[in-house]
Amino acid sequence: MNSDSDLQIAGDILEVTHLLQTPREHPSTVADFVGLARTLAEDRSQWEHLVRYDATSRWYHRLRSGPGYEVWLLSWVPGQGSGLHDHGRSSGVLTVLEGTLTERTERGTRALRAGAQRVFAPGYVHEVVNDALEPAVSLHVYHPGLTEMPMHTAPHCDARTEPGAVTA
Repeated sequence: MNSDSDLQIAGDILEVTHLLQTPREHPSTVADFVGLARTLAEDRSQWEHLVRYDATSRWYHRLRSGPGYEVWLLSWVPGQGSGLHDHGRSSGVLTVLEGTLTERTERGTRALRAGAQRVFAPGYVHEVVNDALEPAVSLHVYHPGLTEMPMHTAPHCDARTEPGAVTA
């Protein structure tokens, strides 16, 4: 059974850094994609100079692509959000590079601070919002590359904060 209490007892595999291998040139597993995201997050020279902030719409930039995957860099000024959506047939890794983002799902709400990572499978429905007073930057790895982002109507969201966000 996979529940929050199971995660609390077993821990989160993404926190066991010695199990994460150095990313391959072309990642192919969840651990590879997490490793790629962490490597890019740690090397600010790969992304910091590219970041732009746009008060009228969310800014995004495709940072890298490879066989079957894409890496996107996004900035979020206070108040900007994604709307409730999924990623079609793509799995993904979301990594917060700077600032704090709020993730809302049907299971609740959680704050994602710099260093936090979320891994999700196809069909995972969430909304990401910058509820903070400072801008935020995030990195998104999608496998296969993102081809659709279906929007959903907002169900009642619980205000509790969920455990399970991975922090560095």
